[in-house]
Amino acid sequence: MATAARPSATPHPSADARTELARAHGVDTVRDTPDGPVPVPEGTLVAVLAALGADASTQEAARDALDRYRHAEAARLLPHSLVIRTGRALDLGAEHGVPSTAEVWIELEGARPGAAVRSVHGGRLPEDLPVGRHTLCARLRDRASAAPLIVAPARVPYPQRRGWGFLAQLYSVLSQRSWGMGDLGDLTDLAQWAGHALGADFVQLNPLHAGRPGEGGHPADPSPYRPSSRRFADPVHLRVEAVPEFPYLAPAAREQAARLAGRGAALRDAVLLHDGLIDREAVWALKREALDLLHAVPRSPGREAAYRAFLRREGRTLDDYAIWCALAEVHGPAWRSWPEGLRDPGSAAVRRAAGSDGLRQRVEFHRWLAWLVDDQLAVAEDAARGAGMGVGLVHDLAVGVHPEGADAWAWQGFLAGGISVGAPPDAFNAHGQDWGLPPWRPDALAAAGYAPYADLLRGALRHAGALRIDHVMGLFRLWWVPEGRPPTEGAYVRYDHEAMLGVLALEAHRAGTAVIGEDLGTVEPGVREELTERGILGTSVLWFERDYDRDKGDGGGGPLPPERWREACMATLTTHDLPSTAARLSGEHVDLRYRLGLLSRPLAEEQAEADADREEWLGELAREGLLSLSPYGEGPAADLSGPEEAAVPAGPGSHLPEAVAALHRYLLRTPAQLVGVWLPDTLGDPRPQNLPGTSSEYPNWRLPLADAQGRPTDLEHLTGSPRTAELAALMNELPHDPDGDPGSGPSRR
Repeated sequence: MATAARPSATPHPSADARTELARAHGVDTVRDTPDGPVPVPEGTLVAVLAALGADASTQEAARDALDRYRHAEAARLLPHSLVIRTGRALDLGAEHGVPSTAEVWIELEGARPGAAVRSVHGGRLPEDLPVGRHTLCARLRDRASAAPLIVAPARVPYPQRRGWGFLAQLYSVLSQRSWGMGDLGDLTDLAQWAGHALGADFVQLNPLHAGRPGEGGHPADPSPYRPSSRRFADPVHLRVEAVPEFPYLAPAAREQAARLAGRGAALRDAVLLHDGLIDREAVWALKREALDLLHAVPRSPGREAAYRAFLRREGRTLDDYAIWCALAEVHGPAWRSWPEGLRDPGSAAVRRAAGSDGLRQRVEFHRWLAWLVDDQLAVAEDAARGAGMGVGLVHDLAVGVHPEGADAWAWQGFLAGGISVGAPPDAFNAHGQDWGLPPWRPDALAAAGYAPYADLLRGALRHAGALRIDHVMGLFRLWWVPEGRPPTEGAYVRYDHEAMLGVLALEAHRAGTAVIGEDLGTVEPGVREELTERGILGTSVLWFERDYDRDKGDGGGGPLPPERWREACMATLTTHDLPSTAARLSGEHVDLRYRLGLLSRPLAEEQAEADADREEWLGELAREGLLSLSPYGEGPAADLSGPEEAAVPAGPGSHLPEAVAALHRYLLRTPAQLVGVWLPDTLGDPRPQNLPGTSSEYPNWRLPLADAQGRPTDLEHLTGSPRTAELAALMNELPHDPDGDPGSGPSRR
């Protein structure tokens, strides 16, 4: 059961007013570390509480704020919102202080006012409420109240069978039809080939969220994890020629479109033939011009009806997004520096600007672009399922948005101002991390019945077979870093995880979509168990799976035997933030960090640790009977992962290095429900797509797929590669469980 975030208001005798106020708002005042608890700095508490609307600048101010908080809590007849699991009763009096003399009833979702009402007797909500978003109503003498009542399924849909698939960064998968970067047409081809020809069950993607334009001569941030909007996908991913109006361009417009396509081909060739980098802004400049031509083409009656239906479905959320895009074209993408009247999406100035002759057509253009992207995403997901995939497309939901982007403008009342999400210091980063993303305000979400969060999830789930949630631990707590303070001086702010998981479960249930949580890094005790109980798969990366019961003598654990891995996970060898398998086996990842000045210790020490880690895993493979080589030796095992012509055979005539094959077979021996293959590993690409800790030093998020020598390659070469075919054949050794998960609930698959 969950409610609006209502921590206990019962005072702690030893707590001062500021500490008590922090506890009331779900703010941790100490952080647990291996060396013991560390108090949160007072300045941090003051800033975090201010972002939550509470003045704690002095003890007296904190005491007044605490008194107001307690008075408001006591005056409420009902909580702001309630989220419960189906099949569970709830005592409103015991849990929420609703007087037993109050008249209480429930208006079921979709019913006309006064119809489909369920009476509540004795202050206990019935156990047999249907899943949905209902309204809880109460009346006590002259007081009346209503609150959203969200009844969620106990579990999200579960994949119906074990399966394997590819992990791909779409921008990097160029074909001979791309305009300089991978697009939704390439995604459709990738999914059809992977499903029909290879038997893959899914393709997991990087976030396709709408990016934020560059400004002042500075290029846009290419990271898909710092988008302008998580609610809408970026039109840079559109396949221009696949827009249904394309064949109906007038002759002059057709010639202009052909010239633009030629320039797009030149961008593609610069990447594939001349070792260039993906230039999203250059690609978008060409596509935007071509799409302007297409926007002028009249739509057929059926297409027009479909467009109008899309506008009705998306409503105000789409309007705000399109208005931000249009205003950003005029005033730049940093909305906090716009004229004051335009900084508030609900202002009269914004309404006047959006309806003006100069802006109205641009707003309409951006609405139309969102529809086109939605349409092509639907085509890609249908293609994946039509190719026999058990899951289909796995979309990725980033943990937050750019503070100057469209979502931060439209939803500023639900995001904490002057705060950034990050991570506290840990064994991997002694300085902590600041990701530059404003977090949800838990109090504002609860007061709104979690409507913005639900809307975000509906958009992300609409064309997904599964949804990966980046930093899923953020549904429980987030590390808030006040502006101007280092990441070491942050504080954990807690969310009503039962509510966050319940809303997720309801939306996933309605979409028939599985959920994968990225739960790598620092995970609070009990979080993984809770996620598993709700049917949410975790993420297990081979190099991090350690058996701490099998002591190596240095306090660390040896490799975790495959049979002891968890079942409810996606198992992989790497991710977008980690070295490729080829680099891990050769030691190239250490050399790269050395060349960029990123090592915190001498090169020899870093190399020795990497070599020992690799040799330990190769020894594990040998003990499992998966590797015929003696895994022990001196120096990097470059011959285990190098170019195809130097590869150690995995079998007669094989193009696949034996260690690469053995590592993937190790994953197949785990009980993991899903097994992911990093797409660059199919060709032996040694380069990471993203190197944390760098910006201009490394071309993060701009590299095309490449072969073992780092030479860019296209989708056509990938699909014809013998090495790719051999790896897919190996992955098809994965035993399928046709029964899936009996506790998964309804599924569309």
